[in-house]
Amino acid sequence: MAATETLEEFYQYKFNWMPSDLKKDIGHFNVFNLDETYRHGRSTVKYSRWDFYKIMLIRGRHVFHYADKSLEVNGSNLIFFNPLVPYKFERITADPSGYFCIFKEAFFAGQTRNSVKDLPMFVPGAKAVFALDPMQDEHLTSIFYKMQSELQTDYLYKYDLIRGYMMEIVHQALKMQPTETLHQHADANTRLTAVFTDLLERQFPIESVSQQFKMRSASAFAEQMNVHVNHLNRAIRLTTGKTTTELIFERMVAEAKALLEHTSWNIAEISYCLGFEEPSHFNHFFKKLTHTTPTAFR
Repeated sequence: MAATETLEEFYQYKFNWMPSDLKKDIGHFNVFNLDETYRHGRSTVKYSRWDFYKIMLIRGRHVFHYADKSLEVNGSNLIFFNPLVPYKFERITADPSGYFCIFKEAFFAGQTRNSVKDLPMFVPGAKAVFALDPMQDEHLTSIFYKMQSELQTDYLYKYDLIRGYMMEIVHQALKMQPTETLHQHADANTRLTAVFTDLLERQFPIESVSQQFKMRSASAFAEQMNVHVNHLNRAIRLTTGKTTTELIFERMVAEAKALLEHTSWNIAEISYCLGFEEPSHFNHFFKKLTHTTPTAFR
């Protein structure tokens, strides 16, 4: 599976449709009611990155999983998501409400002094959740409503106006102190290991000779999960008693055996699918871990 989900996949995943001009509009912007997304699509976001930014005003109780930690929010909150940080969203409240807008970095190109990715709430590792009191909720709700209404007009400069509304949201957040409450897990290391396992398993099974397993190292997983590789290695060692590399290699060998047993693909094709540059490298890898060659195993 691709490491980063696209706008096209977002629309397909949430609504089973997409704007006709999406591919042409590199500076895409849209805004939604949360109840609309629940009505048309799924209520749980799978753990992944998205190739766009998101600003969400959400009411109710929810848990957002960010790599090695889980963030529980309750009441009314303003949350900023950037494309560098993968996350998974779980709702606890039966009927949450609110708004969210999505946009590409190009939507702000040339409109602000610095790039949108340099805003404090979009910097990797920044605290990006802001608890709202009733007055703040009312004010920000009105801004989201204005953006949604303006989007439906034929006004020539509506996107300039919408960018202004979005910057008002940003500045409102900058005036507030970010808040963060860790959702209690029995073991944070177990949570990190579960996220790693999920990312590893989502790359399998390999179903065609054009599919390739790309995340083959601990550092690749750590980068995807936005944690330091030493942190990942330590958590997995404490949880499983094995190294990150051992778990990756074990899964690769299991997939190699399945492909050797259940497909007619040649060794070179299987080697490519598992990310090896040369079949000889795959042969050496397989023999080292299984004490037999791929040909002999088949």
